[in-house]
This record gives sequence, C-alpha cells and structure tokens, in this order.
Amino acid sequence: MLPIKKYKNKNIAIYGMGITGQSTAKLLKKKSKKIFCWDDDKKVREKARKLKYPIKKFWLTKDIIDTIVISPGIDIGKSKIKNFLNKNYKKIVTDLDIFFDLKKNCTIISITGTNGKSTTCKIIEKILSYAGYSAKTVGNIGNPVLSLNKIKKEHIYILEASSYQLQYSKLFQSKHSAILNIAPDHLERHKNINNYINTKSKIFFKQKQNDFSYINAKNKYSKKIKKIFKSKKIKSKIVLVNKSNCKNILNNITNKYFKSEGNLENLSFAYEIVKKFKINDKIIIKALNNFKGLPHRQEVILSNKNFMCINDSKATSFDACVQSLTNNNKIYWILGGISKYKDKIELNHLKKNIIKAYIIGKKTSFFEKKIKNNLPYVVSKNLKNAIDVIYKDIKLNESSNFTILLSPAAASYDQFKNFEDRGNYFKFLINKKFKKYV
Repeated sequence: MLPIKKYKNKNIAIYGMGITGQSTAKLLKKKSKKIFCWDDDKKVREKARKLKYPIKKFWLTKDIIDTIVISPGIDIGKSKIKNFLNKNYKKIVTDLDIFFDLKKNCTIISITGTNGKSTTCKIIEKILSYAGYSAKTVGNIGNPVLSLNKIKKEHIYILEASSYQLQYSKLFQSKHSAILNIAPDHLERHKNINNYINTKSKIFFKQKQNDFSYINAKNKYSKKIKKIFKSKKIKSKIVLVNKSNCKNILNNITNKYFKSEGNLENLSFAYEIVKKFKINDKIIIKALNNFKGLPHRQEVILSNKNFMCINDSKATSFDACVQSLTNNNKIYWILGGISKYKDKIELNHLKKNIIKAYIIGKKTSFFEKKIKNNLPYVVSKNLKNAIDVIYKDIKLNESSNFTILLSPAAASYDQFKNFEDRGNYFKFLINKKFKKYV
C-alpha cells in the first residue's frame, strides 16, 4: 500500500463503522497519529469494538480532529452531531478521497447514474480483461475501495460511485467519469432532483483537461448536467453517449443479454470508454458474447418454451422496473417493499404487458393506490404467498408464454437484509415450485 503522507501524525475521526468505515479504519490506524471511531448504531459500535477499533465520541474529545472520514450512509442533516459536522465541514472527506490519494499514478474509471452502474462496470472489466489489462471493479459494487490489499500502478480501477459517496467527496478524480442516466432517486436524502443531479455531477468536478466525461445524450436531465459543466468551468472533454454509437458491432453480438434497451445503454457507455484504450472491435465482441449478467438484474432463473422466471430484485424504483416490464409479455408481476420517496408508477404504456400484480411488503397501501385503476392485483404480503397464488392463477388460466417477474420497484429492508437476500429467496421459491416443468 502506498504511503499516505498527509494523514501521518494526524488525528482522524471515522464516522460510520460499517464495511466502509472498517476498511478506512484498518488502513488509517497505522498511518495516522490517532483514530477515533464512532457509529450511531449501538450494535455496529459493539461489533467494531470487538474488532479492536477504538470507539470514542470524537466530537467531545479534547484532541483536535484534523480529518473526519464520513461513511456514505450518513446524512449530515439527520445526524445527532450535525452542528459539529457543519462547523468542521472543511475537514470532512470520504473513502473515495483517500483512495484518490493512494492511486495518483493509476488509471481510474468511475461510473455513476441511477440505473445500470454495476452492470456497466462489469462490462468494462470484462472487455479490458480480454484485452490483456489488469482491471478491478471496486466501490459501491461490493468491495469498499480501501479494502484492496495492494494499489498497483499498472491496474485499471473501475469504480462504481453512488450519490451518497459523491455527496461529501472533495478530492476524488478519475481519468474517465460517466453519468449513465438520471431518474428521481434517493430524494428522501437529496430533497429534490436538482440536488441529486448536482451531487452526481461531482464525479466531473476535479477532472483535468486530458480527462473524459461521458454523458447520456438522450437522458432528459443531460441539459442540466451540461449547465453544471459550464458553471463549474470543468475542463475535461465531454463525450455524448448514444446507443447508436455502438451500432457497428451490434450485428456481431449474439449474446441475448444485450437485446434489452437498458443493457444496450450500458453497453454504449462501456464501448465509448474502452475505445479510448484503443481496443480492437473483435476483442470487444468476443468479450461481450461471453459476458454473463449480474445476479438480481433481469436474471433469467428458469425458462422453457412456455414460460420464463426473471429475478430483477435490484429494481428498487419504478424507473428501474421499466425495462423488465417493457421487454416481457403476459407478466405475473411481483412488486412491493419500501417505496422510494416521491417515486411515480406510470403504467399507461406497460399495463398491456401485465396479466396481474402481486403486492408484497409490510406496507402495501402505496402500491395499491398506484395500480388499482390500472391492473388486476392481489395483496400477497410476502414472496411465498405471491408465488403460491401465481402458481394457482397459472393453473386456472392455463397460461402459456408467460413471465413470472420479481421487479419490486421498492427497497427490501422491510422483509429482507438487502436486495440480494430478496432475490435469492425468490430463486429458491421459484426453483422449488417450477423447476420440475423445465
């Protein structure tokens, strides 16, 4: 690991001791004079204490805090110590900023957007790997950026960055930065769409003249991103990305994964970025034809000539559901959970594809109100009940060429640990009920 000189002999406060905070503390406890760790959740604090991290109310200590590393899940406006944090705002950094300090001689590709981040990162990694580069995906995709054992100059780091990570970042910079798309999301934290766009656009702020900024040419919020570019006098080169930009390779892509509009959008960004590395189209096509989609994202679990079962558990907002609802017919749609703040469900052009909806979750009233005048539906409360009722409905209707789709348009935390937990349980139930028909 490269030395971090600026943190040597400094007092560092680490606020938030989940996996991001722990990776930060593990790195900095040997680099700084003293670290102070805290989490507002008592259970998380106790777990961190057992792992030998020094738990202390840093805002009350007599020691002068030089730097505050804040974890992505923390909203300063809702924090119990918001007065202290606002007073010391200039001292706040994130794990992305520290990562930038570590990687100054490495190539970083950073990807943000509302939908498709993880998939795009993995497509880029696949292509670069086929071209002989040492490429690693890090960040919001699963592994905290500071959990890497070694930072090597020859590596290319593909970083998935969420709006939560970017919100308080001040130093982070990458050679290639992309905003795939914008749709209303996380507005309970960002308050309104303009704040959300401003936060996402921070991915471009520190870029230099020889860096590249990739923007969706067709997204309706792109004009606002361009205005931010001008107001911040960002010097990087703007690349407008359109799905037609990769049309010259589409005829040679046999992978059905890239037939959907959403994955074509992901592909178009990946293609624009990897072409800057002068990779031959034949290598790109070979990589794409061998690419397997990520779990819980329009993942086909079972299929035969009569039906298909799709796990789209990662679709935690309605906008994220649209591709699955557009690309399939005769859908038995499972939705519900914790609805996103100010989310809209617009079914006018999609209801023709849906046979019936099955609402799960502890609170179902939001979804009932949104779909009751558009679709037949039943309140199933949980996934098992939904699958059981769908099974009966299919028998009664003697349906063929139908799709069972879990695309919840909601977060999972009311009944599951996360969207992966929800998706895995769905796969278990589907296999138990329908595998004998495949």
